[in-house]
Amino acid sequence: MAKELIKYALMFLALVLCQVVVFNHICLFGVAIPLVFIYFILKLPVTLDVNWTMTFAFLLGLTIDVFANTQGMNALACTVLAVIRTPVLHLYFPRQDDLTNPEPSVRSLGLAVFMKYAGTLTAAYCMLYFMIEAFTFFNFLTMLLRAAGSALLTFAIILAFEGLTSSR
Repeated sequence: MAKELIKYALMFLALVLCQVVVFNHICLFGVAIPLVFIYFILKLPVTLDVNWTMTFAFLLGLTIDVFANTQGMNALACTVLAVIRTPVLHLYFPRQDDLTNPEPSVRSLGLAVFMKYAGTLTAAYCMLYFMIEAFTFFNFLTMLLRAAGSALLTFAIILAFEGLTSSR
């Protein structure tokens, strides 16, 4: 139990540090921003109570908000992501008892199911984040382009992280 707690604490710190130091300074073509810190929420165990998941997601979003000066946008979007995480997983993997490992990964879900799970949650997070940022539908196409570009970039980096960590 303590080993798992240390693992998730280190993942939290590493992803926040990477996001703040590296990924917040990347903006491809003035559109796509990698938001890879959500990988922490995606990797939380399925057996973790939804209240704890929402708490950890809120703290993650709030930490990113403090460093990125985004006034609670990430905290709100991360909390919503934590709420929809389990229903989205059950959409693609209906039987939780078939999981070999409670942590969603390529090994426990399979590549296709993990890609659907991560892709759906990444797209939902990016869409929600950019809707909160714009807070209007005035430039709907620009918002949609930013959300789609960021979702694709974030999804690619999350798959790269998953490939690096699941090869063990």
